[in-house]
Amino acid sequence: MFRKVVRQSKFRHVFGQPVKNDQCYEDIRVSRVTWDSTFCAVNPKFLAVIVEASGGGAFLVLPLSKTGRIDKAYPTVCGHTGPVLDIDWCPHNDEVIASGSEDCTVMVWQIPENGLVSPLTEPVVVLEGHTKRVGIITWHPTARNVLLSAGCDNVVLIWNVGTAEELYRLDSLHPDLIYNVSWNRNGSLFCTTCKDKSLRIIDPRRGTLVTEREKAHEGARPMRAIFLADGKVFTTGFSRMSERQLALWDPENFGEPMALQELDSSNGALLPFYDPDTNVVYVCGKGDSSIRYFEITDEPPYIHFLNTFTSKEPQRGMGTMPKRGLEVSKCEIARFYKLHERKCEPIVMTVPRKSDLFQDDLYPDTAGPEAALEAEEWVSGRDANPILISLREAYVPSKQRDLKVNRRNLLSDSWPAAAPGSPRPGASTPAAFTSIAAPGGSLAGAGEAGKLEEVMQELRALRALVKEQGDRICRLEEQLGRVENGDA
Repeated sequence: MFRKVVRQSKFRHVFGQPVKNDQCYEDIRVSRVTWDSTFCAVNPKFLAVIVEASGGGAFLVLPLSKTGRIDKAYPTVCGHTGPVLDIDWCPHNDEVIASGSEDCTVMVWQIPENGLVSPLTEPVVVLEGHTKRVGIITWHPTARNVLLSAGCDNVVLIWNVGTAEELYRLDSLHPDLIYNVSWNRNGSLFCTTCKDKSLRIIDPRRGTLVTEREKAHEGARPMRAIFLADGKVFTTGFSRMSERQLALWDPENFGEPMALQELDSSNGALLPFYDPDTNVVYVCGKGDSSIRYFEITDEPPYIHFLNTFTSKEPQRGMGTMPKRGLEVSKCEIARFYKLHERKCEPIVMTVPRKSDLFQDDLYPDTAGPEAALEAEEWVSGRDANPILISLREAYVPSKQRDLKVNRRNLLSDSWPAAAPGSPRPGASTPAAFTSIAAPGGSLAGAGEAGKLEEVMQELRALRALVKEQGDRICRLEEQLGRVENGDA
């Protein structure tokens, strides 16, 4: 008999659940631009969504608490003259967002603390350097004010937003359209995927190609790559037969993938989202109505399928909340913001746990909002991992229980309350105590005194009876003794 062994994992039972309708963001005209962007960016304060706009490009910035129907007149960020293609919140400042557009510019915006009250048309800084539309925007994970942009001119630019200057221009590494860019954990390298089917790892400060894998996925459709925390690279793409694939690569040995899995034969590009704290990768297909999630481990087969969240509506785009914005008291390990045709719907991923206590194994220290380096330090060659924070302080017990102590003196509660001046129950009564003083000659006092007198009389009668019977027994014993001795 063979028994199927199920791999143990604390994420095996993770389940997704959409929030109630009143917690969704309704009546949002999501952009119809044909570009494989997520169209959505989220942080612990705001939700940003690229929307349809006449005469230029715009995106909506909503405080997370502003759920329900969004008024058509709600102010937008609308400084671009062409459609916005990508947006990204600064990881070190929750009120700063960058946008890339078809007008070939990158703009950085400062959002008011409580959200917009009027249209925002003036960016903090405009970065001009691309000659074609800018489709990819991503902030450096650990250095303050360092921003990467990639355009349809096949050029990657790295900017110092604080001084509005161009730090590095990488214009000879990509012969064709760049599909996506992903920084590694400390921001010393980034990986790119390109229309020429190559996966590249690049050192931006040297401007050199570290390693390259041609035909990482053989299909012609767009592929994506993300760096994992341990330095490996996870990719999504298509096979020669147009089947969607996942692969895991070791940059030290790019010859063959460590793992390769085929999913299905759908058309939508797969957008991967990675959680470095749990090593779980979530894969969302454009136009799909599902989110698949996988755990990445150090032992074969490396990529372990966990589960699939399925809904009825297809997704136009997807945003993901940073770990520090989750509700740790509800064992929430991820939250996605799914874009529909005219709506944004949060989806909560939860690990079922019975305990109300803070779950240390689900929430190791995570990247905080503080930058580990200044832009100048990074340019000079320094690297640093993200500054970690504990999520324990964000933990709030889900049920506030008031402690109720019921102190009960069983001895005193089992007796009626004693009258003033009377001895407590259980205390010894002096032999001389034969009457109770009744103030004002009350009837209750007189009645109790009469009862006590009756008891005392009965005791005296019993004592006399016992003495009398004792004397009688003594006389009978004397007579019995004389009979036995023959004296009687």
